[in-house]
Amino acid sequence: MSPPLAVRGVSAAYRDEAVLWDVSFTIPEGRLVGIVGPNGAGKTTMLKVAMGLLRPVAGSVEIFGRPIDRVRRSVGYVPQRGSVDWDFPTDARDVVEMGTYGRLGWLRRPGTAERRTAERCLERVDMLGLADRQIGELSGGQQQRVFIARALAQDARLYLADEPFAGVDYVTERLVVDLLRELRDEGRTVVVVHHDLASVADYFDTVVLLNRELVAAGPTAEVFTRENIARTYGGAARRAEEMRTDG
Repeated sequence: MSPPLAVRGVSAAYRDEAVLWDVSFTIPEGRLVGIVGPNGAGKTTMLKVAMGLLRPVAGSVEIFGRPIDRVRRSVGYVPQRGSVDWDFPTDARDVVEMGTYGRLGWLRRPGTAERRTAERCLERVDMLGLADRQIGELSGGQQQRVFIARALAQDARLYLADEPFAGVDYVTERLVVDLLRELRDEGRTVVVVHHDLASVADYFDTVVLLNRELVAAGPTAEVFTRENIARTYGGAARRAEEMRTDG
């Protein structure tokens, strides 16, 4: 079987500035993966290329052996909170229900089954009691839970999440980690852009170390080493190692 995510020689740029250079790695099925690197390393760009939101300058990405346009229903995406318009007039239930649209097609409207799916997913993230709340009225942690629930409603085989722990409270972070582990244990593949080095070894069984170029990718126990962290963070390596071992 083809792997959930295969990145082959990807280079990407914004205007004239190179962001990724000749990046290649493959993610096996049923893994919880962290993409880790310093600010500006191209982590979010990597997800955008994988989702087909940004066309690479060179190289390609395959999802289960196919281009994203042919398997988009198999991919769940959780964007950064900062990229979302939280003033959009919709409630939490409607946001999660959007996760079912890919299976409905253009001519069908969501009905009872989709509503029940949304409510099950909201319950899974402990947000059913706030289903009718306008999305902009929720706290940052609650908003993130809603977007995780929307991804769950997609019932995807591959999940891509861009810094899902950024700006959330400890309770939400632990809930989200447990959900991601459950998805992994169900055989799904979950790829997470992550910035907190101190939790990498605890959260992820596989890690991709990235700083515009690929530094290393593989099982966390083998790849997340002091040497590779130094190569990834360069002049910030000492601070990165302190973050990893703090506490």
